Amino acid sequence: MSDAIAIRPATRSDLPALGRLGALLMKTHYEFDRQRFMAPGESSDEGYGWFLGTQLRDADVVVLVAEQNGAVVGYVYAGLEPQSWKELRDACGFIHDVVVEEAGRRAGVATALIAAATDWLRARGAPRVMLWTAQKNEGAQRLFERLGFRRTMVEMTREL
Repeated sequence: MSDAIAIRPATRSDLPALGRLGALLMKTHYEFDRQRFMAPGESSDEGYGWFLGTQLRDADVVVLVAEQNGAVVGYVYAGLEPQSWKELRDACGFIHDVVVEEAGRRAGVATALIAAATDWLRARGAPRVMLWTAQKNEGAQRLFERLGFRRTMVEMTREL
């Protein structure tokens, strides 16, 4: 059996795996900052799977999965974003999520997912790709910097 990673468009049959990985994303971020990020609940996997399922129908969005040995080990969710006066930026491609389960990390899965999403965005005319990363997610930041991303904004939060 091959350990090769295959990147392909997500389908409705992937929603349980996408939900599981989305819940992992929520849990990870919540552990970074419990005041800033949504608390994962008992049905976070179902909720996130439902949400990503709604995105599969959007022509300006792509959800790609990384599959290894027949199992989904990661995904990327990206889309085209219009010019935003509010954010002081022109139109762009935006990578909303990139998640790889722990067992698949440091094997090139995230790099392959980001490359595939970037190719999809480029083919649709995006002049640049943006993403956000949690302040405490230093491993992801190092990966993004290796892939040519630069820091451009700092989000700050104040509880009221």
